[in-house]
Amino acid sequence: MFIQTESTPNPATLKFLPGQTVLEAGTADFPTAEASDKSPLATRLFGVKGVRGVFFGNDFVTVTKTDDAEWDHIKPSILGAIMEHFQSGQPVMAVDAEHASGHAAHEGEDSEIVGQIKELLDTRVRPAVAQDGGDITFHGFERGVVYLHMQGACAGCPSSTITLKMGIENLLRHYIPEVTEVRPVGV
Repeated sequence: MFIQTESTPNPATLKFLPGQTVLEAGTADFPTAEASDKSPLATRLFGVKGVRGVFFGNDFVTVTKTDDAEWDHIKPSILGAIMEHFQSGQPVMAVDAEHASGHAAHEGEDSEIVGQIKELLDTRVRPAVAQDGGDITFHGFERGVVYLHMQGACAGCPSSTITLKMGIENLLRHYIPEVTEVRPVGV
């Protein structure tokens, strides 16, 4: 098994490509070790000293390190943990685990606008941020303000504010005049 690694715009996060499917659908975010109990792979990765967060996409795993950890020291252990997991035959997610952490539901008078926002996020934004090892999902819409949740490499990325304001906000405002601003939320 050969696992490729890619850097991300977030220097604290690396993207690992195991060359096989990680999740069939959706994404799974484990911002803390306590959140990893639904995933044998995430639990194994949090066993590596210096791992602060884990995120799964269709064909990748992103790992965020603690500030005091150095990639040169922890990367071999992370590669070993991913390889051991896939060779063990264990599932990535527990059978009863809910993944596919997608957009929040939205009911009410703005449902048509929210549908357009979600479609633009799914077709234009999420594929691009997945290439960087992250995900951005819809969290809410209120009085022209779109609230988005950033995961994986996007969470805590130094360039995330620029991505939100210059990229996503401009895109949404261009196609949906009712959108006036985009803000991140922490969940």
